[in-house]
Amino acid sequence: MPHTGRRFTAAIFDMDGLLLDSERPIRDAWLRQSAAAGTPLSEVDYLKTVGINRRDSLRVLSDLLGSHAIAEAMYEAVDREVEAQFQGQGFALRPGALGLLQALQARRVPCAVASSTRHAEVLRRLGLAGLLGFFGPIHGGDQVARGKPHPDLFELAARSLGCPPEQTLVFEDSSFGARGALTAGAGVVLVPDLKSPDPEITPRCLVLSSLENALPLSEAWFMA
Repeated sequence: MPHTGRRFTAAIFDMDGLLLDSERPIRDAWLRQSAAAGTPLSEVDYLKTVGINRRDSLRVLSDLLGSHAIAEAMYEAVDREVEAQFQGQGFALRPGALGLLQALQARRVPCAVASSTRHAEVLRRLGLAGLLGFFGPIHGGDQVARGKPHPDLFELAARSLGCPPEQTLVFEDSSFGARGALTAGAGVVLVPDLKSPDPEITPRCLVLSSLENALPLSEAWFMA
């Protein structure tokens, strides 16, 4: 693990809630839309979907809302609300994200994205945030058969980087993502956002309160 002096050759980043401050506005839109539809979700209900892909989220939400059709329609309503709210401006960056990416780029550390969000939307959000240039491979949750907490997305990202998963350091905000990365053999830095990390996960990760705290550690992680 990172806190035991392990060294890495590449980095893999989650996106929502880690690089982008997107989880809160999306959560709030879900709570508003579900209440307006007469099937209000609690925050605890919504948090069950954080960190997993749209397909798996729909399964969870279909049970909570009563049908797949209702869940799919609400997804579309949430997407419209969030788009109208931000008017194509994109989400704000999370603290420390830009500085860490700039430092890794300066050190020529290869970086990839492994997000549960759909690939086209990952590209759009990173583009609006001005982050596309920091990454080589960029992958979304619709590009693998099994989403987080399975290791498939991280294994795909590592293959695209041209290195074994064991040589990658994954930055995540969710326990679902952390579990998938650990199963793949990667090291994990966990920066929780909306959800507290699962107790069984934290001993196997380096848990930080912000990516700002990762910057002074990055040189040691990626030493030649």
